[in-house]
Amino acid sequence: MSTNRKKKWSDLSGPAKTASILMGLVQFGLLVAALADIRRRPAEEINGSKAMWVGLAFVNTIGPIAYFVKGRKQLPAAEEPAA
Repeated sequence: MSTNRKKKWSDLSGPAKTASILMGLVQFGLLVAALADIRRRPAEEINGSKAMWVGLAFVNTIGPIAYFVKGRKQLPAAEEPAA
């Protein structure tokens, strides 16, 4: 009969530890990038309120990705001048 105990860090293999660290770094990087973008971007270029997106950015990895996909307004592409 197996026991359902939580694994400790010392129970993980080397590759599992490396993957956990890398995923943590990716999540932290996305969070920092989203928060920096929210701070520097004018409110009129963001769908919804800045406060809402700051809160959502802290929701795991999904929050920052949602901000980059849905939170920023798509600005019309600048037309290139005729040559």
